[in-house]
Amino acid sequence: MIAAVDRAAMAAGISPGAPLAHAQALVPDLAVAPADRDGDAQALSRLAEWCLWCAPLTSATDPDGIWIDATGCAHLHGGETSMLTTLLERLSGMGLTVRGAMADTPGCAWALAHAGGQAAEVIPEHGQAAALDPLPVAALRLDAVIVKGLLQLGLEHIRQLRTAPRAPLVRRFGPDLMRRLDQALGLLPEPVRPVLPRDAVQDRRSFLEPVSTADAIATVIGVLVETVCMELVKRGEGARQADLLCERVDGSVQAVRIGTASPVCDPDHMGRLLRARIETIEPGFGIEAMQLIVRQSERRAARQVTGMPADMSPQETGDAELLDRLGNRAALDGVPVRMARIESHMPERRQVMMPATPCMKSTDWSCQWPRPARLFDPPEPLVMIRQDAAGVPLQVVWRGHAYGIVACDGPERVHGEWWHDASEYGRIRNYWIAAEKGGLQFWLFQSVRCAGTPDAASPWFLHGLF
Repeated sequence: MIAAVDRAAMAAGISPGAPLAHAQALVPDLAVAPADRDGDAQALSRLAEWCLWCAPLTSATDPDGIWIDATGCAHLHGGETSMLTTLLERLSGMGLTVRGAMADTPGCAWALAHAGGQAAEVIPEHGQAAALDPLPVAALRLDAVIVKGLLQLGLEHIRQLRTAPRAPLVRRFGPDLMRRLDQALGLLPEPVRPVLPRDAVQDRRSFLEPVSTADAIATVIGVLVETVCMELVKRGEGARQADLLCERVDGSVQAVRIGTASPVCDPDHMGRLLRARIETIEPGFGIEAMQLIVRQSERRAARQVTGMPADMSPQETGDAELLDRLGNRAALDGVPVRMARIESHMPERRQVMMPATPCMKSTDWSCQWPRPARLFDPPEPLVMIRQDAAGVPLQVVWRGHAYGIVACDGPERVHGEWWHDASEYGRIRNYWIAAEKGGLQFWLFQSVRCAGTPDAASPWFLHGLF
């Protein structure tokens, strides 16, 4: 019996469930490999573990799916669409054929990923009913016998099933049919049991009675971080990313993820970061267990006093703790950033935004030529009205207004790097500092298309204001 086929076999008319003899009759030189369900399940579980970089709650779902609870994590990856696109691109780069969808419920996302019309689809909030309606009933993860019975009744699409009387269907097919439909619509919860990373530093505590107050959660956090940090010290490591999983009595899991700017094994500091996120936890009817897992860790200095690297000064230690507190605030989209210098002659490429880290060294921003405080991105076009015999600008038009130039300094020739493509602004530019009658100081440049002296047709741009 054929268990799975690739695209070439499917194009040849072979489908899962067909006898092997029939498939070999269609394609005599058919490549056949024995099915290994246990091996496939283990590989899928490892893939779900790999997806932990994306979100703290991931789970493998038989036979070929992975659930990722992206609640509170999408903004860290540039939004839901960017997060899904990045994930699918990375999986495709590993040689896998993948489809994906994001929705309010696991059932709706599963249905769209398996039966939707797009390879990547993001459903807006509360839009699962409209997204599910045109899909076949098999997309609800129903038993083959139930699907066959529904088709015999003429119920081919989820829209027909959703609007049909419930009681007769439940009497005929049992409760699983409506349970799957309600889970996909969000009327019933469907917990995602997360996969746990192997060899990760972690601690879990179960409770005799469910807890729900902020004080009780904070107390448990204190116990968890003490145990986890003690194990990190033994390993000579510090946490860079940790997840707090709160297992609720309804079977669902609330997750809180924190990150640090440097390897940390200080329980006080880690506890403060986690307690600051208690307000994002929804305990529901109560939390029956809590687990703290260190997802990412790094080697740290041999001697530490406060849990920060030993070669950091008190000022740098305070900076690192401040960055951690800012970066883990729920109201902030991502981590704090700073401007970093890039070695480039082109002004628009001389600096870039990057995550702020402790031990930040001062950057040499000195330049032998004056630079404006404000740059235009992209440079704005100018119309050169008049120049003198030496090519010095005398009158320009910017944004529809004419400006007379009373003083000018230049030109300063700037060459772009050869490994960058020459854009419409040119790889060679002649910059001028020009003062107009009203007091504005322009930073102009003329784009030189090729080496040599620019001609009258070479375009002019305004790149900044002093």
